[in-house]
Amino acid sequence: MDKQVHVMNHPLISHKLSIMRDKNTSVKDFRECAYEIGLLLGYEATKDLGLVDYELETPLTKMTGKKIERQVALVPILRAGLGMVDAMQDLIPAAKVGHIGLYRNEETLQPVEYYCKLPTDISERQVLVLDPMLATGGSASAAISFIKQRGAKKIKLVCIIAAPQGVEAVREAHPDVDIFCGAVDEGLNERGYIVPGLGDAGDRLFGTL
Repeated sequence: MDKQVHVMNHPLISHKLSIMRDKNTSVKDFRECAYEIGLLLGYEATKDLGLVDYELETPLTKMTGKKIERQVALVPILRAGLGMVDAMQDLIPAAKVGHIGLYRNEETLQPVEYYCKLPTDISERQVLVLDPMLATGGSASAAISFIKQRGAKKIKLVCIIAAPQGVEAVREAHPDVDIFCGAVDEGLNERGYIVPGLGDAGDRLFGTL
């Protein structure tokens, strides 16, 4: 891996990710762990947000405070990406939220777009693309392309787990986009699912197994 890929080797992420991987974990616990990992990933993905000075007054004195220079847009890839939005919004309440709907053709494994709605000022914002699983990288690469076509210049991809193939696909298609993830797994099986993975994140988040 290189500087474009940030794997969060944190004990809390490892612990919560193991719960998510367990096939016996309930929908409630799976969803809660996705939220908690999302908080930790969001904290790391936003650590380089630029700051500007402004004057404020505490109960005791005047001082120079800091505020975020560039506002944030969250763009979950439907539907599994929705499981990471609440955590990111709790970290960044002022963030706007767009949505990109993609599904994977099970025969070609290629992404098919069915919905795209982004904030009108997306070009002025730091964009965090959210998807729990980076498998083949096709959907993430396509989503990032759609966002770039609408003028966004600063984009990061945040996912819970990734496969090496997906990481490489995004790196090749979008070398300017940093990837933040909780773990990079062994690879993909013949159906394009991450191994050992955690199954279908959307089904496990929303109880549609």
